[in-house]
Amino acid sequence: MASALKQVPTKFRYFSAWFCPYAHRCTLALEHHAGRVEYEWVEALGWEQRKDKDNVTGTGKEWWYHWKSDELTRANPSGLVPTLLPIERSTGEVDFGRPVYESGVTIDFVDQVSGATGTDRLVPEDPFEAARCRVWADRVNRDCCSPYYGVLVRKEPEERAEHFQTLLKGLRAFGAEASKTAGPTFLADGQLSNVDLMLLPWAFRFYVFEHYRGADFVVPRDDPELEAYHEWYEHVIGLESVKRTLPDKKRYLEHIGKYADSSARSKVANAVRRGVAAHELDDEKDEY
Repeated sequence: MASALKQVPTKFRYFSAWFCPYAHRCTLALEHHAGRVEYEWVEALGWEQRKDKDNVTGTGKEWWYHWKSDELTRANPSGLVPTLLPIERSTGEVDFGRPVYESGVTIDFVDQVSGATGTDRLVPEDPFEAARCRVWADRVNRDCCSPYYGVLVRKEPEERAEHFQTLLKGLRAFGAEASKTAGPTFLADGQLSNVDLMLLPWAFRFYVFEHYRGADFVVPRDDPELEAYHEWYEHVIGLESVKRTLPDKKRYLEHIGKYADSSARSKVANAVRRGVAAHELDDEKDEY
């Protein structure tokens, strides 16, 4: 393993988007391993307003991705962020033949190539704990992150409420599992993990619910089953490697309004609009 890692560059061209919580996961991994892994940020997605000729949204407008950088679509035909491309240090050349993408995959990949050991690892060295983390990384993605878009994109109040209750159920389950160790992170002794990084970008963004959906969509502070979740959040949001990755709240609130008024045309929004979960998006069905 050690000899194989020596052949993997630790500098990358990083295709991202400041507003994207999926990309935020990779940014958190890169910043956690700052000093071990270097990267060049490329803002690879943007927005352009276009007329909604068929009045799909009922707002008279639609929002489309303005552009996907040529490098991004060359590296990743799906045009999704995050995407990493290795940079050969001796020549400075970008290797388009070895892209790494999908947010959860990038966390594990960055962790592995960092060469970190012990509690600096995001995927535990203990194989049983590593397996538990992978199960829960998938679970929080499904139960705590995907419902976020249902609350914002779906138009019927009953549907929004149903997605919010699914999200709260997921947070309660996460808190219960995290409480099995001494914490305050998902793992014992404050070790940050891939589970923490999978959930954190959405946990940070839950504040938008109150603005766009009202007080009934605030994650309760007085629910005993959510106490562990809140304790976890207060700890991880204060970490220096986390604080330097957070987007401006006012700017993000304006951005996510495109989802809240159903005028966003992204693969995630399109998937939720046609009635499936965000993590079930289909590159062909949800193209825009």
